[in-house]
Amino acid sequence: MADNSLFLVMITGQVESADFPLYDDLYCRVSVVYGADWLLVSGLEEGTSQITKKTKDEKQKFVWNFPIEVTLKSTNPHGWPRLVLAVYGLDAFGRDVVRGYGSVLFPLVPGSHKLQMSMFVPESTSLLQKFTSWLLGTRPEFVDPKFVTQSDGREVTRVRSQGSVSISCNIMTKDIATAGYVVSSTVKT
Repeated sequence: MADNSLFLVMITGQVESADFPLYDDLYCRVSVVYGADWLLVSGLEEGTSQITKKTKDEKQKFVWNFPIEVTLKSTNPHGWPRLVLAVYGLDAFGRDVVRGYGSVLFPLVPGSHKLQMSMFVPESTSLLQKFTSWLLGTRPEFVDPKFVTQSDGREVTRVRSQGSVSISCNIMTKDIATAGYVVSSTVKT
């Protein structure tokens, strides 16, 4: 007998571009994070883009067009997949430093979507720590970029907004209505 509560979610798309006006030569690390009830059927959960420079036009965007393609299955929508990005670049001394973290929930509704992810970076708690970390090249960063998807410990983390990333994605679902969930953007009464 088939399991009627099992459903599939396929996510395709790309991390298109980023806006970080103060920097050049950036790359991003991409992760797809999901709950314990979810299982990866196909695709890659993590990847790293190429290093890119700002475009020479008036927009001055970083263009990655880094592909996202995963298929997941679950019996429970809790832990719906989300995208986590960590953007890195070189500092004045040629050291690799974080330029921004961000996370966005993939849309619950099937179809094509454009997402805008605001980015942030951890901040030192004092001027002395800020200067010391700059001098030694040990700026504040998270041990695991997936930390941004968790709530534990976030309330004591000092951050500053910095940059944004544009993402396009296509969401397809299979058997989600059979499992008893409504995914339409318009609910019929």
